Amino acid sequence: MFRHQGKSRTLSHNLQIAIVLSFVAGIVNVSGYLAISQLTTNVTGHFALFINDLANLEFWKGTIYFLYIFSFLMGAFTSSMLIEKFRENKKLNVFVLPTLIESLLLILVAALSNVTGMLDPNLIACMLLFAMGLQNSYVTKISNAVVRTTHLTGLFTDLGIEISQLFFRKAHPNREKIKATIQLRAYIISCFFLGGLLGGFLYVRLSYQLNTLLLGALILIISLFYDDLRFRFIVTRRKYKQKKKFN
Repeated sequence: MFRHQGKSRTLSHNLQIAIVLSFVAGIVNVSGYLAISQLTTNVTGHFALFINDLANLEFWKGTIYFLYIFSFLMGAFTSSMLIEKFRENKKLNVFVLPTLIESLLLILVAALSNVTGMLDPNLIACMLLFAMGLQNSYVTKISNAVVRTTHLTGLFTDLGIEISQLFFRKAHPNREKIKATIQLRAYIISCFFLGGLLGGFLYVRLSYQLNTLLLGALILIISLFYDDLRFRFIVTRRKYKQKKKFN
């Protein structure tokens, strides 16, 4: 799920990581909005508000939206930098680092939110946007830009295009590939929705508040451990088969 890259990566790997990360993004999206009434998984709306404030010559007011955008950008930059820096280390799964940082940020926001006055709403937004920038960057690199999990605008656009292609057999004969891609988009959208639904339930009905983010962090950490254990199991099994073959 996290390890396979390039030609060794399959639709199954992309589906697994899409389900996990879109579910987490859904939790973050709803939790952030309920807590501070700001979008915390993408910057499209913030960019529009930033431009609006600049157009009205309210430069200082627009600064906060610039910081939101910059936080997402720095998250994506940091994730990519870590991946590129440690790419040559064959013993290290380079995608572990940005995923762990994202998990720690979610835990930190949840923990500090329990201390009255410790977290300013703008700081919460910046931290969550940084975390989502990290996620969007590393999942883009892992899947070779096939999977996006923090926002749905591009997904619905791609989904609309691909559904329309099914009506034109001659121009798009590779229908199985198109159907597989549609399935992937549908899983991402569905899991984003379910993550948001669960996040909203925990936040409002059970009064977990921003502690709901702990669930997102837990899912990420469990996924990393599962991925590592599964990889070790596959490697051990291959070595055993090779040894048995030569014996």
